[in-house]
Amino acid sequence: MKQHLINIYQLGIKELFSLRYDPVMVFLIVYSFTFSIYMIAKGNITGVVNAAVAIVDEDRSQLSRRINDALLAPQFLPPAQLSLGEIDAAMDGGKYTFVIDIPSNFQANIMAGRQPVIQLNVDATAMGMAGTGAGYIHRIIVHEVAAFLGGAESKEPVKIVIRARFNPNLDSSWFDTVMEVTNNITLLAIMLTGAALIREREHGTIEHLLVMPLTSAEIMIAKVWANGLAILVAATFSLYIVVQSLLAIPIIGSIPLFLAGTVLYLFSATALGIFLATLARSMPQFGLLALLVFIIMNMLSGVHSPMESMPVLLRSIMQFVPSTHYVSFTKAILFRGAGLEVVWFDFVAVGVIGSVFFIAALVRFRKTVTMTQG
Repeated sequence: MKQHLINIYQLGIKELFSLRYDPVMVFLIVYSFTFSIYMIAKGNITGVVNAAVAIVDEDRSQLSRRINDALLAPQFLPPAQLSLGEIDAAMDGGKYTFVIDIPSNFQANIMAGRQPVIQLNVDATAMGMAGTGAGYIHRIIVHEVAAFLGGAESKEPVKIVIRARFNPNLDSSWFDTVMEVTNNITLLAIMLTGAALIREREHGTIEHLLVMPLTSAEIMIAKVWANGLAILVAATFSLYIVVQSLLAIPIIGSIPLFLAGTVLYLFSATALGIFLATLARSMPQFGLLALLVFIIMNMLSGVHSPMESMPVLLRSIMQFVPSTHYVSFTKAILFRGAGLEVVWFDFVAVGVIGSVFFIAALVRFRKTVTMTQG
């Protein structure tokens, strides 16, 4: 048993040295957990920020000017003034996301108790802000009209008070940034271990290992722990330094608990990477296969849409994919401050699925070794 552990340790050190002298892989790890995270936080804005808006003011009244002045930064850029005939050209050219047409006699109709219609033209190709921005503008207009009349904003019998928990400002970067860390963990765990096996096969070093007193399990476990350790260190650096310090994004829950779950998940994802590498015959084949698997795991694991929104059959199938449970306990721990008593089932699920992947990968790896020896 002691000799097995020594072999696994020494093989893992060899993997780390191989990774160290692979500049492409080192750059990929550094980029994925630094620049990539920063760009997602600062560049991938899905909320309403600096939305281009224009106003066609046919009324030229005090109320229409109040509406114009109420469209403030940082949600909106200073409103541009257009004529009625310029709306179509401006919208077709994509100059403005929102164009508000205030009709003539708008203020007079409001004061007379009538309900004039304001036309709001929305460029729905800007999907990230189209729906939310239209809601903002609607509330701004209702507020300004009510303030102008000196009355209540709404005559509805029920007033709804909305309190957003865990992200009170509804800042999408808080969520997207942390989810990008988990996505990169998945991608690199699959890529690094699979590429390590493919590289040894293409360079002929796998034959050198086979003539040594080593077992297939030792070789595979060494690749799992070494590449998993490299990703874990990079992810830890990213959460503490890039996310919390540089981007000042608050993390409510326990990062050590999240990292403990990440260790379990890396066991699953690295085993999956080795399994895919045993199916591919070359690095290009492995790259395409791994990318296809990653896209499915990324799109259907609950990162982009709630699992409850998916068809029942698809949701049931995704319960056997480790990334589904990983995303689930990531949200619970880092965003909602959940403890082990809440996420223990997802931890167990990731461990069980990882064990299945590891056994399947070991069987395929042994078969590959047998074919190589033959």
